[in-house]
Amino acid sequence: MAESAEEVYARVVAQVGEGGRLPMPPVEEWDIFPWEGELVPKVVGPPLDAEAPRWGEGDKPCHCATQELPDHPIWRNERWVVSTTDGPTGMPLMCFLHPVEHQDLHELDDEMAGELGQITVWLHRIMARLTNIGRVHVCKWGDGGSHLHLWFIARTARLPHILGSMAVEWNEMLPPGPEDVWRDDVRRVAAKLASHDGRALV
Repeated sequence: MAESAEEVYARVVAQVGEGGRLPMPPVEEWDIFPWEGELVPKVVGPPLDAEAPRWGEGDKPCHCATQELPDHPIWRNERWVVSTTDGPTGMPLMCFLHPVEHQDLHELDDEMAGELGQITVWLHRIMARLTNIGRVHVCKWGDGGSHLHLWFIARTARLPHILGSMAVEWNEMLPPGPEDVWRDDVRRVAAKLASHDGRALV
């Protein structure tokens, strides 16, 4: 059984005291770490009484309660939709895969789980074959919303530090690429997905 929040917090306080800061991990030695200079970890706060509600929980409605599809959809079939950002970003292309119905990852039945795997591979393969793409990262975080969304982040090939788990941070810092190139890539991804299943929406 994993430790409780109280037990983890007690270990932190035993090491650095209340209000103390944990030491920086050696991430500044990583080639992919995007910052230089002195950084310090935030102070770890005491445990909450309960987890804060995500979008789609409690009185925080999910987008699917007011609209069938997420913002900026580019492809869909009966049960899944792929969306993108509202314009170019620092990374060449970011796409998001969601179930049309409000479901989180642990709520998918076996058929939906199989479809998730298949569409994930299709989308990864298609994005990875775009010109000048080095890798495509597939990520899932669950703290913001209770409606499943997988992130697909295509990174530019051959940039030596813009790699790995810091892709989201680099995406926020890099200047956006040209809109015409981004729109062309979005259309290509949607059309190629539609050659497997569903229909392109752009």
